[in-house]
Amino acid sequence: MKLFSCLMALLLFLLQAVPGLSLPKDTLRCVGYHGFCFHSKSCPEPFAAFGTCSRRQKTCCIDTTSNFHTCQDERGHCVPPEIKCLQEQVGLCPYREWKCCTEV
Repeated sequence: MKLFSCLMALLLFLLQAVPGLSLPKDTLRCVGYHGFCFHSKSCPEPFAAFGTCSRRQKTCCIDTTSNFHTCQDERGHCVPPEIKCLQEQVGLCPYREWKCCTEV
């Protein structure tokens, strides 16, 4: 039993330490936006589709009843960080560094 515990600890360490063995990037992005990964291509109510999970095999769904709204829902446009916004808007963009702008 002690050997099994040591092997499990080693496996968990390797999953965290070795690049490529952790969760896929699209899944990490989904979880970073408080999303959930669903097997179906469409999201159940009250969720809205927000990209993919598990290397594009599942759909990332975010809760529309929470305070996390997409940029397009707030009538904005997602822009990379090097672009200056005249007016910034609250909203989720597909990339964590990007910001939501109503006017560029």
